[in-house]
Amino acid sequence: MKTLHILDHSIPLHSGYTFRTANLLREQRALGWETHHLTSPKQGHCDAAAEEVDGLLFHRTPVPAVRWPVVGEMVLMKAIEQRLDALVADIRPDILHAHSPVLNVLPVLRVGRRHGIPVVYEIRAFWEDAAVDHGSTQEGSVRYRLTRALETHALRNVDHVFTICEGLRKDIVARGIAADKVTVIPNAVDITQFQPSGVPDAALKASLGLAGCDVVGFIGSFYAYEGLDLLLEAFPRMLARRPGLRLLLVGGGPQEKRLRAQAEALGIADKVVMPGRVPHGEVKRYYDLIDVLAYPRHAMRLTELVTPLKPLEAMAQGRIFVASDVGGHRELIRDGETGVLFPAGNADALSDAVCALFERRGQWPAMGVAGRRFVEEVRNWKNSVANYVPAYSRLTATEAA
Repeated sequence: MKTLHILDHSIPLHSGYTFRTANLLREQRALGWETHHLTSPKQGHCDAAAEEVDGLLFHRTPVPAVRWPVVGEMVLMKAIEQRLDALVADIRPDILHAHSPVLNVLPVLRVGRRHGIPVVYEIRAFWEDAAVDHGSTQEGSVRYRLTRALETHALRNVDHVFTICEGLRKDIVARGIAADKVTVIPNAVDITQFQPSGVPDAALKASLGLAGCDVVGFIGSFYAYEGLDLLLEAFPRMLARRPGLRLLLVGGGPQEKRLRAQAEALGIADKVVMPGRVPHGEVKRYYDLIDVLAYPRHAMRLTELVTPLKPLEAMAQGRIFVASDVGGHRELIRDGETGVLFPAGNADALSDAVCALFERRGQWPAMGVAGRRFVEEVRNWKNSVANYVPAYSRLTATEAA
């Protein structure tokens, strides 16, 4: 089996998207498949036409000069198509596997038709919903409806659809796509990459002003949908009950300035520690400082439909966490067993959930063990990638016939 994956971006860039991709590719190779990989111009300028990262060779697409709205997107798709045409002629893959967003799959469909190669499309989130969170459009706008129509067009024309969770699968089927044409490849973790939580680094804890304090925290990108504004809103309520508590927010992103301003306005800036982004190799040291992780995602289409990686990574480390009860979290978390859910958007409920966990420390070991067991037995990449086999086998058998 020889597959050519077409991706938005890849490692060495760090994101949930790139980590999922790398794990999928490694597990496909473990099945004995030969994988090849092309990234879109959104990878950014690269010094070479191909780049090897962690044992995976990624072909790169040059970045077009045009950046105008609409026209720029058409130029981007044309660049992907031209680069892909050349690769297909050289590699001769059995399957073209396009990954979100829809800008990737449209040129792949054209190439697949020209060369007679089956095309599959893996949706990690709908482009129109991501645009709403980024503030570039509003739900129901003309742009939103046009983008949704493009997604539906792609779904109808590819040979098979993969997606990451049940929420997205149901939405895809509701668009008139046959249920047997859609397969879920669930988010998972490589348990060998995550070790149980360790002893906090006393020197690091002291340097951040956290010595002698209980810590609630978040590590990741500061996007609006993550709900960190709700966490800040809830924190004064937590402090009223637990004066020694501190909030650690590690990372950065579009909301960073707004979050710092909010902490100042709430009068809690001296109790909120925001060290910025840290090197990937240092992340575990910061995780070890946090007693209770918080994933307070806001309720919106994006978070209701899409399952995140972070709670699974927390479970793999046996960590204790609270999370909002959006659909993406409910699909992953067994409330009270592997984590604690609270009503999305409710600052009082978030405060109560965090404080209740600190008051029930005796339950933490069992919760940590249950979370680790869940990812070991259910949400691991070997189990997830096995779901590709029936569709891949059917498509390549059809092609051979």
